[in-house]
Amino acid sequence: MTLIKTSALLGGLFVAALGLSSLPAAARDLTIVSWGGNYQDAQREIYFKPFAEKLGKPVLDEAWDGGFGVLQSKVKAGTPNWDAVQVEAEELALGCADGLFEKIDWDKMGGKDKFLPEAVDDCGIGAIVWSTAIAYDGAKLADGPKSWADFWDVNKFPGKRGLRKGAKYTLEFALLADGVKGEEVYDVLATPEGVDRAFKKLDELRPNIVWWEAGAQPLALLASGEVAMTSAYNGRITGINRTEGKNFKVVWPGSIFAIDSWVVLKDAENKDAAQDFIAFASAADNQVKLPQYIAYGLPNLEAASKVPAEFSSELPTAASNMEGAISLNVDFWIDNSEALTQRFNAWLAQ
Repeated sequence: MTLIKTSALLGGLFVAALGLSSLPAAARDLTIVSWGGNYQDAQREIYFKPFAEKLGKPVLDEAWDGGFGVLQSKVKAGTPNWDAVQVEAEELALGCADGLFEKIDWDKMGGKDKFLPEAVDDCGIGAIVWSTAIAYDGAKLADGPKSWADFWDVNKFPGKRGLRKGAKYTLEFALLADGVKGEEVYDVLATPEGVDRAFKKLDELRPNIVWWEAGAQPLALLASGEVAMTSAYNGRITGINRTEGKNFKVVWPGSIFAIDSWVVLKDAENKDAAQDFIAFASAADNQVKLPQYIAYGLPNLEAASKVPAEFSSELPTAASNMEGAISLNVDFWIDNSEALTQRFNAWLAQ
């Protein structure tokens, strides 16, 4: 291309750019962010696609692995490119206190009394009740682990172990493996001696740990045989059993349950549509469809009461599955997350 032609072309592009700069920016499509994998596949079928049809516009969905800093950076930078996001309880509390989220329009949601009390917050509304539990392949282990002590016992159950890469959950499980009672875990972990005890227990298992971060990873590790057992999100375990015919087992005693919530990022471009989406996803008639895809508990009380018996027995909220389970202590992690995460990262780097 000659210099003259090139100059003319660049000049034309510059003029076009000047003309375009005076036009309003194209509106961004509603963007919903969740946890990926088979859980988000289910959400896409029962929430995202039907809501897009109702809205008459495209709805985009993205996946993330969590982290308060991610939300903070998006909002603080101005005009975040996400609208509705599913967050863990700690992120909800921290983000609400830091002004990262819009206030939930509870009238639009149908009122606070329609939901579990633990699912109601100024800045968020419960999306699921879920557990982190031990998973193993029943096709390979006829008599599998029954506790975190078994999980730590590589002589009784040879093979690698999968654990979520982070202090939260990992330290609780280490103390349970060391014989601490479930109701005493956070009291022990609140002491310097308890923290030392947890890391000492982790030292024992360290050569056999395979760390995971995204929710789909532990099931892939289990399916490939890279690990003999792993911590995993309960819904993912039953989900892969249904979709791929696996025989993965959930060990409920010693599991830790929590509530994830929908939030709307502060000053998001589509904040009103995001509130409408959350209301849609929180409606009983829509939420009740989730357990047929993936076994998470439902914060909407009417929806929870209508789950068919064939699915309700697999939910973390089933009475038999709550025996020996522990509620995640969100306040503990808000107070101690920074210090314990620093200690955990230093331990990892050793």
